[in-house]
Amino acid sequence: MKLSIVIPAYNEKNTILEVLDRIRQVDLPKEMIVVDDCSTDGTREILQSLPASDDLRIILQSENRGKGAALRTGFSAVSGDIVVVQDADLEYNPGEYPMLIEPILANKADVVYGSRFLGGPHRVLFFWHSLGNRILTTLSNMLTDLNLTDMETCYKVFRAEVLKGIKLNENRFGFEPEFTAKVSKKGYRIFEVPISYNGRDYSQGKKIGWKDGIAALYFIIKYRFFD
Repeated sequence: MKLSIVIPAYNEKNTILEVLDRIRQVDLPKEMIVVDDCSTDGTREILQSLPASDDLRIILQSENRGKGAALRTGFSAVSGDIVVVQDADLEYNPGEYPMLIEPILANKADVVYGSRFLGGPHRVLFFWHSLGNRILTTLSNMLTDLNLTDMETCYKVFRAEVLKGIKLNENRFGFEPEFTAKVSKKGYRIFEVPISYNGRDYSQGKKIGWKDGIAALYFIIKYRFFD
């Protein structure tokens, strides 16, 4: 069993090296695929300066296209059995990979969501952001007939073969509702596990905002009725 950890990165010069170090500390067979989405803050140069390594592949996008586009690029390069989506900030803890993959290894799940709302420790931050996530998850659940608690979580972990059964299109944060709608339609077995969460504020580089929430409403409806 080998993990393919896909890491979309845009302007994360302050965290990218620590994220890679934390992933390397996880005692599991793995490869890291970092997709730099045309960063302008020095992230790209940091990645280019890293020594060649068997466990790390760096892909440089020629233009900034968004998280979804970076993930598609990374997904096309995976060689492992299980794929992990990992943000390049420090909000999510790679030390929780064993817990995230356990339902897949036990043949109970094809897809696992790491939920920030199932009781794991988390930084107290952004009431309205949290409420917005819950509203989007509820609407997604109504249209997919799932009972997720955190549709918008970064931690989506799945068998690599799932990528052969769905076609992803969205370039930005629309990836989250699109992926959820499509794995639901395909009937994949979905689990949730509680995770810790160390959320950032906007001064620390958080990028998703209210406009992305409005867009997510559109994508939830689009991928239920029109795709």
